[in-house]
Amino acid sequence: MKFLILAFLYILIPFSMAQLEKGTKKKTKELDDYWAEVSRSVREGDFQGYKKTCHKEGVLVTGINNSSYPLSDALARWEKDFTATKNGETKSNVEFRFSQRIINATTAHETGIFLYSSGKSKDNIKKEYIHFQALLVKRETDWKILMEYQKSKASELEWKELEG
Repeated sequence: MKFLILAFLYILIPFSMAQLEKGTKKKTKELDDYWAEVSRSVREGDFQGYKKTCHKEGVLVTGINNSSYPLSDALARWEKDFTATKNGETKSNVEFRFSQRIINATTAHETGIFLYSSGKSKDNIKKEYIHFQALLVKRETDWKILMEYQKSKASELEWKELEG
């Protein structure tokens, strides 16, 4: 009897792990698509597209300025930058790299660095590397950022270490 139980567990555990990995890969792909949409909306100056990636009760926390406030306040402040990008007055881009991704079916906590680049021309681009954490929730079919924590400035070297 013990042999049958052990044999059953021997077969069941790898199968369960394979199913879990399959589900995690699907959620990771969904989140990769989410971050790609964030990048696209910044690059194209699509304010409404960016706003759709945010939870209506989202919070922005910044360790750089030691402050916390509703994400809606940050969106109101950033809208002019999106408009300038959309009108071709400014070039903007954001990229993400992750050091840790904790994901389940409806929640995710992502840790990494983002690179925000902006400027009036290719020769005048300012780059900012920021350590960040993001707490996301999935509502129906869409992921929304509930909390963005811009922890501290990062270096280009730290950015490169997360490559690949």
